[in-house]
Amino acid sequence: MRPYGELEKEELLALKERLLLQYEEAKGKGLKLDMSRGKPAAEQLDMTMPMMDIFNRNFDMRDEQGVDVRNYGYLEGILGARRLLGSMLGVDPEHVIVFGTASLSVMYDTVSRSVTHGVMGSTPWCRLEKVKFLCPAPGYDRHFAITEHFGIEMITIPMKEDGPDMDLVEEYVKDPAVKGIWCVPMYTNPLGITYSEEVCRRMADLNPAAEDFRIYWDNAYCVHHLYEDKQDTLPEILSMCRANGKEDMVLIFASTSKISFAGAGISCIAASLGNLEWVKKSMTIQIISHDKINQLRHVLYFKDLDGIKEHMKKHAAIMRPKFDLVLEMLEKELGGLGIGSWTKPLGGYFISFDSMNGCAKAIVEKCREAGVTMTGAGATYPYRKDPHDSNIRIAPSYPTLEELKITGELFVLCVKLVSVEKLLENK
Repeated sequence: MRPYGELEKEELLALKERLLLQYEEAKGKGLKLDMSRGKPAAEQLDMTMPMMDIFNRNFDMRDEQGVDVRNYGYLEGILGARRLLGSMLGVDPEHVIVFGTASLSVMYDTVSRSVTHGVMGSTPWCRLEKVKFLCPAPGYDRHFAITEHFGIEMITIPMKEDGPDMDLVEEYVKDPAVKGIWCVPMYTNPLGITYSEEVCRRMADLNPAAEDFRIYWDNAYCVHHLYEDKQDTLPEILSMCRANGKEDMVLIFASTSKISFAGAGISCIAASLGNLEWVKKSMTIQIISHDKINQLRHVLYFKDLDGIKEHMKKHAAIMRPKFDLVLEMLEKELGGLGIGSWTKPLGGYFISFDSMNGCAKAIVEKCREAGVTMTGAGATYPYRKDPHDSNIRIAPSYPTLEELKITGELFVLCVKLVSVEKLLENK
């Protein structure tokens, strides 16, 4: 078929009529499917169940250093867990603190202590007239939720093919009110791209006016490759900052939430020793120790980075067909029509779709009316305000292949219908 934009009004009206019939038929199926979050499927979680068999009542609950993981102590986490997560990030274990299930809570706490007590001796943000954060977008909605929760002004930084627009970042950090930037550097949420070496270099070269400026480097998908023969690589940012005499400028976050169990993983922060001491200062008030039993369980199960990599191949074997199915469907049904574009990531959990301007909310709403819940349009932008109303995050991980085929068919149908309606407005 010709691009929709080339169709005459009569052709568009006839097409709309056919699409409406298909849509009403789809609504009549009584679908109840959810593609709103990037959750591991049950099949992925099942793979790690042998981890639950590691301990029994007779197990010697001590780690390699003789630490009794059942008891208090070892605020930083056991050495094996620090080494395991550090190896994922390319960081020495002495630069790692291990936490509980979710890195999101670690990021929240880090922002919170900055607001209430300041960063490494600086003025608490709550005493400042204005605090701002740079927010590359489309980006991770929960990052934006944290900053909005604390009343921090968010500045949208457009994403390019190789990462955030660094010209804008370099300009904005001249403002002393700008205290941080959110980054998902590898297989970004939702674009699925990886920051280029140049973007990472310029990030490490930043000269912010604020001494308490921090790069929040959320490396959530650092081992989440989809293909063995095609994989993105990412420079190690802490060493790049250290080489510039700015190792305090970056805070790295990661977890095993999508590696082991989404509800029972381990997470970490990796940073300079100065930053870690600042974090531990408030941690000693907040908690005596995190779950070291779970830390030891992860260490014994995965053993090392090679063990994680082998495990992630199993994840990829489940995820890859889902991504391939969605991408094939988008190309088959929408390719050449001029009504949408999409990313083709090599890893991560998402595909980013851009509709015609002014169509995303209507597409998501039509999907919802027909029984398929997707991430809300606008969610990938600060304040949930997509300036073009075009970006939609597709999360293929949780549905089965059969469910994904159904949701995919409905999605492309809604894209077509809304696009035709939008084009008819100008005829």
